[in-house]
Amino acid sequence: MRTVLNINRKWAFTKRATEIPSAMPLDWNFVNLPHSFNAIDGQDGDNDYFRGVGYYAKSIRKADLPVAPVYYLEMRGANSSADVYLNGEKLAHHDGGYSTWRVNITEALKAENLLVITVDNAANETVYPQMADFTFYGGLYRDVNILCVEESHFDLDYYGGPGLAVTPEVNGADAKVKIDAYVTNGKMGQTLRYTVLDAEGGEIAVVDTADTSATVHIQNVHLWHGRRDPYLYTAKIELMDDGVALDEVSARFGCRTFEIDPERGFILNGEEYPLRGVSRHQDRWGIGNALLPEHHKEDMDLICEVGATTIRLAHYQHDQYFYDLCDERGMVIWAEIPYISKHMPTGRENTISQMKELITQNYNHPSIVVWGLSNEISIGGSDDDLLENHRILNDLCHEMDKTRLTTIAAVSMCKMDDPYLQIPDVVSYNHYFGWYGGETSMNGPWFDKFHKTHPTIPIGCSEYGCEALNWHTSNPVQGDYTEEYQAYYHEELIKQLFTRKYMWATHVWNMFDFGADARSEGGENGQNHKGLVTFDRKYKKDSFYAYKAWLSDDPFVHLCGKRYIDRVEDVTKVTVYSNLPEVELFANGQSLGKKQASDHFFYFDVPNAGETKLLAVAGDCQDESVIRKVEEFNEDYRLKEQGAILNWFDIDAPEGYFSLNDKISDIMATMRGKLLFAGMMTKMLGGKKGKDDGKIMGFELTPDMMGMMGGFTVLRMVNLAGSMMEGKLTKEVLLDLNAQLNKIKKPK
Repeated sequence: MRTVLNINRKWAFTKRATEIPSAMPLDWNFVNLPHSFNAIDGQDGDNDYFRGVGYYAKSIRKADLPVAPVYYLEMRGANSSADVYLNGEKLAHHDGGYSTWRVNITEALKAENLLVITVDNAANETVYPQMADFTFYGGLYRDVNILCVEESHFDLDYYGGPGLAVTPEVNGADAKVKIDAYVTNGKMGQTLRYTVLDAEGGEIAVVDTADTSATVHIQNVHLWHGRRDPYLYTAKIELMDDGVALDEVSARFGCRTFEIDPERGFILNGEEYPLRGVSRHQDRWGIGNALLPEHHKEDMDLICEVGATTIRLAHYQHDQYFYDLCDERGMVIWAEIPYISKHMPTGRENTISQMKELITQNYNHPSIVVWGLSNEISIGGSDDDLLENHRILNDLCHEMDKTRLTTIAAVSMCKMDDPYLQIPDVVSYNHYFGWYGGETSMNGPWFDKFHKTHPTIPIGCSEYGCEALNWHTSNPVQGDYTEEYQAYYHEELIKQLFTRKYMWATHVWNMFDFGADARSEGGENGQNHKGLVTFDRKYKKDSFYAYKAWLSDDPFVHLCGKRYIDRVEDVTKVTVYSNLPEVELFANGQSLGKKQASDHFFYFDVPNAGETKLLAVAGDCQDESVIRKVEEFNEDYRLKEQGAILNWFDIDAPEGYFSLNDKISDIMATMRGKLLFAGMMTKMLGGKKGKDDGKIMGFELTPDMMGMMGGFTVLRMVNLAGSMMEGKLTKEVLLDLNAQLNKIKKPK
């Protein structure tokens, strides 16, 4: 019978080796797996984290292994390319950092063995991802096992699969379940025993046959119905030889139907089931991608608390344990490969192999409903090679899996008539109107326009969000990185997206802050801070509770602004979130009245004098906070950009006149402003003419693009685009531009 031996403990590790060692290197550092060699430098900014080869070595005595005729080495995740050496002999190479893969080590195994695995996350032109807004952590960051099996065993070679595939088909009140077995070195006289168990472990059916496929019928089937009822059956197959089980594999599965309708959205088991949820990156502060089961469980607990019904598992294959949690908790899942941002003509085979691994390894999970072909891959436009790559992937998905649909996450600038959008079954867009330009009010109307233009294509929102750190203000504005603006942004997006029934799914970007070593925004470099929860999972930002108010059935009340205590205004706005119909707010024990809000967002004007203890009451739920009157704004609440040429508060902004702190659209609404801005655009474009004429940051200056840019202040536009400008915008140049803007009157 199969034995799985975990070998995570005590590996020697180094980034400094130049060759494969012939003996156990005692001068290397010792680590336990899971391990990432970018856990620190991949999160501290400057885009200078180590990208190269990490060496892992481990001594293995064959006598310490269970006795078996066949041994496989199993890697659950090695980012991004890896080689396996046993006793100096190279046994395998693998490209793709997020999937399970295995190597037969039987012939190379000796009495005493030195196992060396090299893991390489260096830049190249063949393995995805190579360009993306997250850190490509290197290392053996998931479990490594040795599988000990009989000569006849369930398949361990085909794209890291589990050796069985379960395909349920619901017919009325019953279900037909087809179970396929994949056997290596099967022999005459051997049989297969197929067993289906209910959630309590009771046998529903047992089939003994020599066939590698069996069909079991379940009467009065208990459906897997998302978070409302995530019921799971188990399919087990035993490989039998003269009454003895040689090997066994099993998989939990769920019986459910679904469809995605361009008018009604997502439909589960014949019922409309709105998919409203989040995207998830897997990394953590201080450990990178080297997560333990308790980390995955904490993530799932938080996602369940917010009330999400769906998760987009971005931008790669996640740990099998997390997919299992999704099945158990009833999450509806978008699973995808890291075909992202930059199309590489030399990377096609890698997209195909990663997709084959994703589908083969995850076919049995009922939580998964769509396979994601790519993310923002048309950021530089669509060409014939990119389109052909997508058609190949789309056909591959449908060939390997007849039960699920395909999707893409299109970048905001992707035109609605791009042929790329016609390839998958359903489409989603990544939009940041209200953060990267534009206004929050642009989001809903954009989707209405797409829906009207393509009434037969289901449309969703695969990314939207804005960044927030521990900065605060009573007058939040786009780009200030305050917790208050993030809360306002998500209030507006919730009201726009959740009320459009036709949207098949919406996914907040992101559930958690995550590592992006190239980033230098918000005053804390090396991270993307769009999470509803901080990187360390210790603090739920106010926006977390805005979603909980709309999506969760567990009664609660939340007072916003707990980290914003010192306030200068005499009367301050206090926001309360609750999924209960009425909230009463008390200030130092005195009621400020009761309010009702159909949108779950309750706003109170609170007198601000001395220190005020606030108490929000909704039903049996209470929440407390404190505010305090101060004469001058607390500078600890104000963002100061690290390395910025200018911060917004350093800029002269006389009342009634423009400055660098004003939005481009407002400046462009005046003739003098339009002329001045045209000159600035020429500087940003470098005065170039030719094939890139009329483009900025690689994007065509279409009316939609100009509309997005109009939402930026001049200063924010300069800060975001500064590295791509040919003209050096020094402090003196910017102050001169500000002086010119100071001469232009704002329209009354």
